[in-house]
Amino acid sequence: MTNDLDLQSLILESATRILRDSCDPQTVNVAFGDGWKEPLWRDLEESGLTLCWIAEDKGGAGVPLAVGFEVLFVAGRFAIPVPLSETMIAGWLLSAADIPVPEGSITLSSQPSRQSVNVDASGKLSGTVTAVPFAGEADYLAVCAPGEGGPIIALAAMQDCTPATKSSFSGDPKGDVGLDGVIPVASAPMPFEMNEEALLMFGAAARSRQIAGALQAILDLSVSYARERVAFGRPIGKFQAVQHNLARLAGEVAAANAASGSACDTITRAGSFDETVFLEAASAKIRAGEAAGEGAAIAHQVFGAIGFTQEHVLHRYTRRLWGWRDDFGSESEWAEKLGRRVVDAGADELWPMLAAR
Repeated sequence: MTNDLDLQSLILESATRILRDSCDPQTVNVAFGDGWKEPLWRDLEESGLTLCWIAEDKGGAGVPLAVGFEVLFVAGRFAIPVPLSETMIAGWLLSAADIPVPEGSITLSSQPSRQSVNVDASGKLSGTVTAVPFAGEADYLAVCAPGEGGPIIALAAMQDCTPATKSSFSGDPKGDVGLDGVIPVASAPMPFEMNEEALLMFGAAARSRQIAGALQAILDLSVSYARERVAFGRPIGKFQAVQHNLARLAGEVAAANAASGSACDTITRAGSFDETVFLEAASAKIRAGEAAGEGAAIAHQVFGAIGFTQEHVLHRYTRRLWGWRDDFGSESEWAEKLGRRVVDAGADELWPMLAAR
């Protein structure tokens, strides 16, 4: 009988194998065109990874939340350039409203609190969904919208929408999506425990886990390069300044890993998106965002000029780190939210809030 640890190991090994075979960053970096994306997505779908967080009786893989978050860590280690994380998050959102999740890729706003979407009495969607990763490239769009009978969760076909696609920091498509009388494929009332704030917290934890994975990858790359690159007759990893930078990078990686892991563990165990989850999600996104900025800068210092070239693989990680740090709230936005919560609670509640963790 397979236990939880065996299941997690099997799933993560499968994810690693698929991404190593079809999404190696160096291979993708020198590829001509996007022909590699279709077989990659097909492998991800066939493995069930795109439907990780959908229950088996709803046609999904029924993977526990904790294991799904670790899949995102693996995805970060490969600087994944397809909407796996977005499809997983959207699937989790749709599943919460008992909306069937279709085959294909799904995306959603990375700034759900800023979108301006409404649904009229006939059920048609209107407005603009902002900051949508893979806008125009994904097959579907999941949205939260206020309606006359209360807020709803809806699924729209991207072909019915009007995406204004631009390139993000990573080079992947990202932009606003217009909804002009779009009839959703499916919609349902938003569950009581679900709202845009809950989606923001969940998305922040997920992105933090991806950031931690990408940081681990650039640490591995930097250490390997420092051992191989020779200057003045010896590997640059022998120089104290480089050793110091690598130690700093390792510290940032450890901090991002610990903060994101704690937030994901809290969401997995929590019964609702309460103040405890808010504290963990905010702390994870703040610390992971800071680590993304510091870690990318250190890695580029280690690699020197070669790390800034288009031909080198480092930019596939650092550009995504710069983009992911703004998704689902930047560190400054979360710091402001967290500061307001602390002030509103009062000085006497600060220590109990921290000590309860």
